[in-house]
Amino acid sequence: MDIALALGGGGSRGYSHIGVLRRLEQEGYRVRVVAGTSAGGIVGTLYAAGYTPDELEARLAKLDQTKLFGRSSREGPSILGFGGATRVLEELLGDLTFEKLKLPCAVVAVDIKSAREVILHEGCVVDAVLATCAVPALFPPQQIGEHQLVDGAALDPVPVSVARSLAPSLATVAVVLTPLLGKERNLLSLRFPSRIPAPIVERLFRLRLAQALNIYLQATDAGARMLTELRLKLDAPDVIVRPDVEGIGLLDRVDVHNVVRLGEEAMDAALPDLKRATTWSNRLRRKYFPPRLEK
Repeated sequence: MDIALALGGGGSRGYSHIGVLRRLEQEGYRVRVVAGTSAGGIVGTLYAAGYTPDELEARLAKLDQTKLFGRSSREGPSILGFGGATRVLEELLGDLTFEKLKLPCAVVAVDIKSAREVILHEGCVVDAVLATCAVPALFPPQQIGEHQLVDGAALDPVPVSVARSLAPSLATVAVVLTPLLGKERNLLSLRFPSRIPAPIVERLFRLRLAQALNIYLQATDAGARMLTELRLKLDAPDVIVRPDVEGIGLLDRVDVHNVVRLGEEAMDAALPDLKRATTWSNRLRRKYFPPRLEK
């Protein structure tokens, strides 16, 4: 059974996307197109490049998560950088372009100059992934052509409409990594290099600037959570998969295998909805009366 997949953003929670993909394959579902925002863009492009869920879990579990976000002198204004992450992506994706991926794929970013969503589906995949992951203030904006791009979650946390535009006749499955409104969450865990003594780290966290940043991020997160729910109602995916990852912060160091398992469990819970969405009658309805796509 063919489906379209929209993978949402969420930092370290994004490893759960791998578990969703594994269970879909095990149940006989074929992902024909994939769209991703931020962490969903990473997993989506790697899957579209041909990596299996097992390969993704094995590769990503070996990463030293403490070395992903070092800054280089060439990067723009930000608290953290993409030094280690860029090296990992280049190792996994090389110089692949979207045209050479094995599946139609797109990732979402936001142009801060025009305040518009930008859908990246051609050109260098690594550049596009860095753009969709560039959380404002935390990571440097990425220049692609005339666009100065930041994290796509600023406008499209789960790119359902993008996935649907790639395959209007297929059931669209949305994987959402943000908790429902009203639930508390651990938004961000800033990590300092392990070589810095613990007392100094504790003092840094007590600085007014760090506290102010945390308050700012929590406030913007409230808007992001509301935006996610509004976009889901507007874009109306056929199936919503929501892994239980709300206790994981954006940059937490995690046990990849455990987070992957959370994705598997969430997909298991959503399988009845997916089976209903892919019945022959619903497939015919989408084929002959595809949903209207916003322009």
